[in-house]
Amino acid sequence: MSGYPGDGTQRWPAVHALDVAVLFRLALESAPAGTEWQAVADEGDKVRDIAAVIGRRLGLPVESVPEETYGPFGPIFAMDQPASSAHTREALGWKPVHPSLLDDLENIQP
Repeated sequence: MSGYPGDGTQRWPAVHALDVAVLFRLALESAPAGTEWQAVADEGDKVRDIAAVIGRRLGLPVESVPEETYGPFGPIFAMDQPASSAHTREALGWKPVHPSLLDDLENIQP
């Protein structure tokens, strides 16, 4: 089964690795030393939606499972963690262009 904790409405930010690479270069080239940046393209995909794509692609049922199913990572996986990269985009001119997590999962080839 493809499981998710609780009701699955908790959100997780995501970004494609190639978009992070561009941000890293921009930060090295133009960001003041010691600054921090949010590398987030998808500001909050619901974990239930992530599990649904995985389940559909693998032909598995999608169900809510107890947080404890994930062991010590359960409390982290069950947290709502939306994030924004608005400041990063504005300050550094960063524009993520690669597929979102959900699109990437839908189109990944074996």
